[in-house]
Amino acid sequence: MTPQTPILHLEISISAQTLSLCAADAVIKKYLISTAKKGGGELRGSECTPRGWHCVRAKIGDQLPLHTVFIGRRPTGEIYQADWALRYPQRDWILTRILWLSGLEPQRNRYGMVDSAWRYIYIHGCPDELITGTPASHGCIRMKNNDIIELFTRIPVRTRVFIHD
Repeated sequence: MTPQTPILHLEISISAQTLSLCAADAVIKKYLISTAKKGGGELRGSECTPRGWHCVRAKIGDQLPLHTVFIGRRPTGEIYQADWALRYPQRDWILTRILWLSGLEPQRNRYGMVDSAWRYIYIHGCPDELITGTPASHGCIRMKNNDIIELFTRIPVRTRVFIHD
């Protein structure tokens, strides 16, 4: 009999500002993150982080350089520089890798005005100095760049993600 590889899943705690990579009931790795400044919520346009069960719909940015800048899930060809935060203080930087989420619970985070995929909710890299354990995003889950690369390499598409308060 060959041992089975445990199925991985992610658990995101809005209150603790952590993302845990889990196998069965064990936490393999815990990362500091930043979720929405406006808290948890599912409605399109709310700028809140959607709760409930999701899955990784797509992985974007494999093999691209650290700090690659994305707009509309496409690399711009730019590599983020620290002074850009001062030059463009209102810009919501999406860097390095993107894990695009899709809700799994109809009427909670899937379909209609609550659909997480249609809201373009991602787990993504951002300027590392923005990850302080404080909610600050516009709905996405922000991670440090080396952390998102590590997570990106460890999980497949369709990995389940549970987001809770």
